[in-house]
Amino acid sequence: MISGETLDFIIMGVIFGFTAGISPGPLLTLVITETISHNKIAGIKIAVAPLITDLPIIIGSFLLLSRVYHLNLIMSLISFLGGIFLIYLGFECIRTKGLGIEITKSRSRSLLKGIVANILNPHPYLFWITVGTPIALKAYQINPGTAILYFVSFYSLLTGSKISVALIVERSKVFLTNKLYIWIMRILGIVLFIFALLFFIDCIKNLRTQ
Repeated sequence: MISGETLDFIIMGVIFGFTAGISPGPLLTLVITETISHNKIAGIKIAVAPLITDLPIIIGSFLLLSRVYHLNLIMSLISFLGGIFLIYLGFECIRTKGLGIEITKSRSRSLLKGIVANILNPHPYLFWITVGTPIALKAYQINPGTAILYFVSFYSLLTGSKISVALIVERSKVFLTNKLYIWIMRILGIVLFIFALLFFIDCIKNLRTQ
């Protein structure tokens, strides 16, 4: 039986993973261009790249933040930065007008392209240091299983949504400017604003316990 607290972390993993999965960015662009230029398998290879590139980022941020987790002033600063980052992501989601994609024919080295694109993308680093890892540490305080379910739900939706994009794009390129996609992004933007507020509340709580 999953407790209410654990369910909260699963929901957070689902929302953040889905948002990261379908938000415009280098990786989603590659998923689409590789699918159109080659096939859905090429797009799927791009979609699973974060499973390879994010592991050292998560381990590094986990080791770093676990050392300062008890220092309220530092965690307040991280919560504040996390809130700012989520506001930025929220605005990016709301401003989305669709995806303009330029297709160029090239050799398909999809997985390598995905790995390089994700390593050079600053978003995973910012997310895991300011948002993802602080949430994972809170989940770990409940029990290790909760933290594992948080990670599983996040990456299931991150890779699953990108794989879904590859499958949809192979069938119809209309998805790139579809009004439903734009409205989904706007709703996710509002949800990210709500999470930003929660991070700011955490920031204030940590400061009060200084």
